[in-house]
Formats: sequence, C-alpha cells, structure tokens
Amino acid sequence: MKYQNCADAAQAPDEMDDADMASQFSDANINPATGLATDYLNRFSEAVMLLDMLANFPEFRVDFMAWEPMSYREHFRLSHFKTRNLAVAAYDKADADLRNSLDTLAVTMTIVLEATRAAMDDVDRRPETVAALAGNAIGWLKPLIARAGAIINGDADVKNAPAPQDVVDKLMKR
Repeated sequence: MKYQNCADAAQAPDEMDDADMASQFSDANINPATGLATDYLNRFSEAVMLLDMLANFPEFRVDFMAWEPMSYREHFRLSHFKTRNLAVAAYDKADADLRNSLDTLAVTMTIVLEATRAAMDDVDRRPETVAALAGNAIGWLKPLIARAGAIINGDADVKNAPAPQDVVDKLMKR
C-alpha cells in the first residue's frame, strides 16, 4: 500500500486490482468507469443556487461575490472529502480526453461566473438588474453542469465534443 497522506491513507490506483479499485471508487463516489467524481460540480451548483436566490434575497449577493474558482485538483485538495487523495489520484489517471473535456467545461463555467460577478460588482447596481444577470448566468450554467455530469458519469461522447470557443459562441447567441 502506498500512502499519499498519513491522515488520509489511500491505496494508489495503479497498485489495485480492478475489483479493489471499483470498490474504493464506489465507496468514494468516484465513477469507476471514468475515475471522476461529481463532488467537483458542487462548486458550480452552489454558485447557481446563490444566483437563483438573488432575485428574492439580494443579501446573497455578498456570498456569490465571494465565490472563488478552483481546479478539480484544488477542489479536492482543499476539501474535507474523506477520500480526496484517491479522487485526485483517480483524476490524474483518468482518460486525458475526459479530463480535458471536463476541464474545458469548468473553465467555461468559471468564465461565465466571473463575468457575472464583474457585472454585479457595482454596489449601485439595481436589484432587478442583478436578478436579470443572475438569470442569464443560470441559463448558461445549468446545461454546462449537466454536460460536465455526463462526462463524469461516462454518458458523454468526448471525442465529438464541440471546441471550447464553439461552446462559448453558442452560449452567447442564446
């Protein structure tokens, strides 16, 4: 057994047989087929939840403005996820096309969120304008989160996925 952190001992995926790996991945909510965990999408889902509440509760704007982007690795390394080291190791061993597709979607979602934050940064911005900005961002983010979930769960064809610029262009024409 190879220890990655004394507090969070985890057998490295390359030292496990398929049955052990599938069992550990399943116990850690890591998709055994892709090596990716949906827990990462919580970062984006939480931002969408805050945006959704802004129409009725403008005081959540402060919480939304405090949202910070993180890569997949950063998310797990800084999380309290019990098997965070296993999640990072599995990500590192996941198919490069899957990782690249997920990372592209994460960057796209981050761009949407940061552009929305920048537009909301004016303290004098009217609440109805903030709500409209939030609604637009939600409309762009929900399909991206769903697509990222499909990649993580092995339900997406990443070989024929659109290029990042095509995704952004399609979002902006909505």
